[in-house]
Amino acid sequence: MTRTPRFVERVFTTAEREYCDSRGAAAGQSYAARFAAKEAFLKAIKTGWSGKISWHDVEVKRDETGVPSLSITGEAAKKLAELGGTSIHLAISHTTEHAVAQVIIEA
Repeated sequence: MTRTPRFVERVFTTAEREYCDSRGAAAGQSYAARFAAKEAFLKAIKTGWSGKISWHDVEVKRDETGVPSLSITGEAAKKLAELGGTSIHLAISHTTEHAVAQVIIEA
C-alpha cells in the first residue's frame, strides 16, 4: 500500500501511526483496518465524514491484551452524546487484501 505522509498525518493520530508503522510489512493492513473502523463509527452515528468531525476525533486503540476499542473526542463525541450512545463495540479484521470493521453503539 502506498501512503503519502500528508494523508497519513491527516487521517491517523500519532499513536495510530506509531502502532501501524511498527507492524513492518503489515503496516498497510493495520492502516486499512483503522480506516475501516473510523468509517464504520461515522456510519453508525449517521454523519459520514462531515466537515465538523475531524479524522482524529475517532482513534483506534488497543488494550494490553490487544483488544481494539475506539476513543471518541471532539465533534464526534458530541454527536455520540446527542444519540445517547453509552458504549461502543468494535470488531476489526484484515488480510493482505481486505480490511473490515463493525461498530455497534449501545444507548
